[in-house]
Amino acid sequence: MAYEWTLRGAEQTQRFAACLARHLQPADLLALEGDLGAGKTTFTQGLARGLGVQGVVNSPTFTIIKEYQGRLPLYHMDVYRVGDDVDSLGLDDYFFGDGVCVVEWASLIEDVLPADLLTIVLRYIGEEQRQIELLPQGQRYLNLCEEFDFDACTGD
Repeated sequence: MAYEWTLRGAEQTQRFAACLARHLQPADLLALEGDLGAGKTTFTQGLARGLGVQGVVNSPTFTIIKEYQGRLPLYHMDVYRVGDDVDSLGLDDYFFGDGVCVVEWASLIEDVLPADLLTIVLRYIGEEQRQIELLPQGQRYLNLCEEFDFDACTGD
C-alpha cells in the first residue's frame, strides 16, 4: 500500500518531515529514494528539526554517515558512493541501534537493509512541487502511515 501527497516548496517538505519525526522511535529506518534535486536532503533537514537536532544538517555524500543528536540520535547516510564496501560500514549497529536511520539511495544496498522499513520516494514535479510517496514495509510502518495526519503536518 502506498500513501501519496503533493508538497509545495521546501518549507512544506520540511514541515511534513518534522511532523513525521514526532512519530519515530529508536531503530526506525527511512529509506529515501529520488533523483538528484528531488528533496532528499531537504526532507532530512525537516526530520532533524522534528527530532530536535540543533545546527546544520547537510548531505553526507562524501562522509557516507553523519550523526546528529536530538530527542533520538539521527544517523543520516548517503550510500550512493559506497560500492562494494558496504560490509565494512557496520550498518547493523545503526539499523538496530538507539537512533533513527535515514538512508539516501537505499535501493543501492537493499540486500543489507532490514525487511521492515519505510521507503520514502520524492519526485520532482515542478520548480516548487514534489510528490512524496510513503511505502511501508512491516506492521510498524503500516500503522505509522495509517495514523499520519498530512493536513495537520503541512498546514493545509
